[in-house]
Amino acid sequence: MTIVCGVDEAGRGPLAGPVYAAAVILDPVRPIIGLNDSKKLSEKRRKELACQIREDALSWAVATASVEEIDSINILQASLLAMKRAIEGLSVLPHEILVDGIYCPKVRMPSKAIVNGDALIPEISAASILAKTARDAFMLELHGDFPEFGFDRHKGYPTKMHLEVLGRLGPSAVHRKSFAPVKAFLR
Repeated sequence: MTIVCGVDEAGRGPLAGPVYAAAVILDPVRPIIGLNDSKKLSEKRRKELACQIREDALSWAVATASVEEIDSINILQASLLAMKRAIEGLSVLPHEILVDGIYCPKVRMPSKAIVNGDALIPEISAASILAKTARDAFMLELHGDFPEFGFDRHKGYPTKMHLEVLGRLGPSAVHRKSFAPVKAFLR
């Protein structure tokens, strides 16, 4: 049996917070019904599926790359680093890695990038769900530390409200200083 691992990230576009990645190996004898691209699922359904994935997957891991790493090596490289960390965090060694998108992290096993993989490949869908729910939960924690930024509503994405607050208060310690909209408010 070939052990396939799906990998996806969450949080490349936001102006604040770390980027998250997840790696998931599904258990063929415990199928999970309803897997899909996390963006196509309601928040409630994502949370339900995330619980089921954590319970029923053969192996899973979630990892991050920090705001400092994002600012130092750029968001693409930080995303690939988080993916590599997630893969390395698995308790089962996969034979093949399937990654959502067009880039693969540098790992020992054969890997393949699949555009729209989060909607096509169940393992990648599961990874998409774990990465998104973990990042959203972290952004809610950050909201407790920085309530004035409204992370509970926009999760760090560049919404009109977020940009207005950034303009008024300037960036916080958790903002990505290398991102143009944040950089504009540093001056």
